[in-house]
Amino acid sequence: MESGFVTLSPLQALGIPVALVGSVFLAFGAEFQHRGVNKVDAASHYSAKTGLGIGQLLALARRPSWLLGTLMLGIAIVLQLISLFLAPLTVVQPLGALALVITAVLNARLTRTRLTRRAIRAILLCVGGIAVFVGVAAVTTTSVPIQTEQLVIVLIILAFVLAILAVGFVFLRKRSPTVFYILAGGVLFGFVATLAKVVIARVQTIVLHGFQLEPGDGLTIVALVGIIVTALAGTYLVQTAYSSGPPELVVAGLTVIDPMVGVTIGIVVLGEATAAPWWAGVVFVLAGAVAVFGVFQLSRRSSAPGGAV
Repeated sequence: MESGFVTLSPLQALGIPVALVGSVFLAFGAEFQHRGVNKVDAASHYSAKTGLGIGQLLALARRPSWLLGTLMLGIAIVLQLISLFLAPLTVVQPLGALALVITAVLNARLTRTRLTRRAIRAILLCVGGIAVFVGVAAVTTTSVPIQTEQLVIVLIILAFVLAILAVGFVFLRKRSPTVFYILAGGVLFGFVATLAKVVIARVQTIVLHGFQLEPGDGLTIVALVGIIVTALAGTYLVQTAYSSGPPELVVAGLTVIDPMVGVTIGIVVLGEATAAPWWAGVVFVLAGAVAVFGVFQLSRRSSAPGGAV
């Protein structure tokens, strides 16, 4: 521990492949949901600026492709929760960015187009940055017991963010609907992962203490409610984003913003990198910047008019 390294336990190592499999289901789920939303969009001719209405939501529930995508995303969420139980948030959360790579390759196969050199370079940057980030995080960060003060901080930040997004939904969505829905959805799902990690850690702490509840443990229920509310709001925003942008662009935004929110809270609030050496922070920033650059390059190429990935 004095050197700043932590032992990579078998359980922590298992969390990495579980998160990777979850990324596969995330990519396929996003593709199928996008198909369903596009079909409903074409049939109803609604404006993406106003958001999905009740009629469109009910129509989605009758689309086989959307239901299949929802099932796959449900499996992805379960796998993400398992990975969060096994490993620190800073280790498994960035792995979700690999869903963009899978989405780009999948879309290229479905549209019968070839990946360009620029797209391949972007994929290599994304995979390389994530590999370095997760590799260093796996041996320098660790899950720690969540204190009541930390949970309160996360809930306060979430309440503040929800208030800002509510204002943005009223004003900003009409000016830049795609950007707003993607940014808002990514932020909310970042908090879903963070709150899930907090609840898992709190439950582990309660079990280790022989199910002896403390006064602050009631906040765990509040956090659980926050997960449900935030997940529902994030899901609505993402479904609306599918109607105004290609799946690669939506997945790109989510896989950049979601991990950035989760990892930032994991390091700053939850203290998962407390034992990490100073150079680990430098590596996190540089590797994260490389992965983010690759993601944006890939998403920009994918969303270019008439441009194949």
